[in-house]
Amino acid sequence: MRKPRNFDAELKALEDKARDLKSRKVQQLGELVIATGADSLGTDELAGALMVLVETKDAAKREAWAKRGAAFFQGRARRTAPAIERNTGGAQTQPRGTQPASGGAGAT
Repeated sequence: MRKPRNFDAELKALEDKARDLKSRKVQQLGELVIATGADSLGTDELAGALMVLVETKDAAKREAWAKRGAAFFQGRARRTAPAIERNTGGAQTQPRGTQPASGGAGAT
């Protein structure tokens, strides 16, 4: 005979996992604000700037912002990672136009 599933325990485990993921996301967003220097802005200024970003539909602007963000993270990786650990071969050896349109390695 098969053991019955404990749906309550599974649901609680999923809720705990969702809470942990949300907490990690909030922490990473805070780290991003600090890393970019945006923590020197007032909360009203930062919120207003983020709202403009969200409301912008211009694909060219969004692409430019994505490229600038990718360059920021690549620059940080060069400053913090030893030369042996850096992944410098992938993006530099590809011909132009073959990289993803997002300009980044992911949207985390």
